[in-house]
Amino acid sequence: TIRAQLALDRNDSPKAIEILQPAAPYELGSLTRASVFNFMSLYPVYVRGQAYLAGHQGSAAANEFQKILDHSCVVLMEPIGALAHLGLARAYALSGDAAKAKSAYKDFFTLWKDADPDIPILQEAKAEYAKLQ
Repeated sequence: TIRAQLALDRNDSPKAIEILQPAAPYELGSLTRASVFNFMSLYPVYVRGQAYLAGHQGSAAANEFQKILDHSCVVLMEPIGALAHLGLARAYALSGDAAKAKSAYKDFFTLWKDADPDIPILQEAKAEYAKLQ
């Protein structure tokens, strides 16, 4: 996952997606035995979603972020749980589905309602949402 994020930081989304392929069978972690490390299981999914966004593949990105939202019991309180809502909003916007994008942005804003308004990612999200209006 770290190598994939580094590829993404170098603007090489296809390489990031390729690097993450071996992680796919293990994304949900150990479902047969409880582990304190299961919460980290969906980080490859999150980075893959980001890579699809960077590659302008909105539908594929939406699928990845939806996986995270569908498995909130695995993510627990990890930041990617909230950030998946933003990723999903961006994926829907990229795919041209403004109604779903607006809904996902609203879900993100609900989770971040008490956040410091000067946080850059929150400011970016608000600007993106405003463009949908």
